[in-house]
Amino acid sequence: MKYTPLAEILRPSSLDEIVGQDHLLGKDGPIRKFIEKSFLPSLIFWGPPGCGKTTLAYVLAKALERPSFFLSAVEAGVKEVREIIKIAEKKKGTILFIDEIHRFNKAQQEYILHAVEKGNVVLIGATTENPSFEVVPPLLSRCQVYVLQNLDIKSLSLLLDRAKNYYHQHGITLNIKEKDALFYFSAGDARKLYNIIELSVEANPSQVAEITNQLVEEIVLKKFARFDKAGDQHYDTISAFIKSVRGSDPHAALYWLARMLDAGEDPLFIARRLIILAAEDIGLANPNAILLANATFDVVHKIGMPEARIPLAECTIYLAASPKSNSAYLAIEKALQLAKNTCEQPVPLHLRNAPTSLMQSLHYGKEYLYPHQFPHHFILQEYFPEKLKGTTIYIPASNPRENELKTYLLNCWKDKYDLNES
Repeated sequence: MKYTPLAEILRPSSLDEIVGQDHLLGKDGPIRKFIEKSFLPSLIFWGPPGCGKTTLAYVLAKALERPSFFLSAVEAGVKEVREIIKIAEKKKGTILFIDEIHRFNKAQQEYILHAVEKGNVVLIGATTENPSFEVVPPLLSRCQVYVLQNLDIKSLSLLLDRAKNYYHQHGITLNIKEKDALFYFSAGDARKLYNIIELSVEANPSQVAEITNQLVEEIVLKKFARFDKAGDQHYDTISAFIKSVRGSDPHAALYWLARMLDAGEDPLFIARRLIILAAEDIGLANPNAILLANATFDVVHKIGMPEARIPLAECTIYLAASPKSNSAYLAIEKALQLAKNTCEQPVPLHLRNAPTSLMQSLHYGKEYLYPHQFPHHFILQEYFPEKLKGTTIYIPASNPRENELKTYLLNCWKDKYDLNES
């Protein structure tokens, strides 16, 4: 007898059965309007696992009564897409759903593009990664991108009620004594919620299945990691990886890297996090770090797994063993807040652009001093609005590279800016 997961059994079959995503499915939501008008453009659904991307595609195909094909980019290739496109040439408007479309390479995506341009295929792509990075620009420009969110507690509670009703119909009572761990480990993921519930029922041999925080934690730690190892502790593991690199521990960082790779994590996701780490946590202490991280992303994109594990390990070790500084991160956060609170401050006349004679007559750009015309390519000059003179935003961190920057800035500005860490 074929096994069907609870998440599949309880998958919504109509728009009104879908919980969450009110910004898309509410009364004035764009997806609801597509169904009402029997119109469907090509779409990209971007959101975390278990938020309803695939379900939404199924519901759209059913509601619009279109021929539809569902593929996973992990398993399918150009051959399968080509066969579908041949069918679509005879049935224009055929829906082609591709799950994890970010895993298709450039050539595969461009092959789909031609069918979309001709109108033979309406593409619905689902991705957990930013489509701006993972979908080729020509294809992306022909798709509407909609962002789906993790499910909130209210939505998860509704799904829990559906599971209780389902089991009740099959002679099993779900006794939910505690919900905290259930909702915590579900992390806004409907599929994960149903998987935990299903495993909890299996762990109770009687007709009354009690769900407690302790039971859920045991299931997640002992069984659920194997049940859904690519997604179970996704956020906790990447958090441990990031904190190990930030904490300059290459040993622990490599361990968490290996955990992610072993669980099937997308290597490009890890590479992207390394770029962010290089900018946020290493920054000006070692400007070469972001160059290496960016090069690592390119290499990983070109060679893929299993070879990509080597440049990922090299970059992880380099970043973890590098001096650390978050001075640039702190500076831009401070600057953004300052800009938000002082947006009414005018740009000083001498800093304004003066491309026309009218602007020149209004003294735009007048009295601006060009630094390269002065010794050491520097001249004392005010660059802030009047009311912000002397505001210190960037505080150099204590490391060899930024100590050099601090010395240079002090030589230039003397005591105008306080560059000492508070």
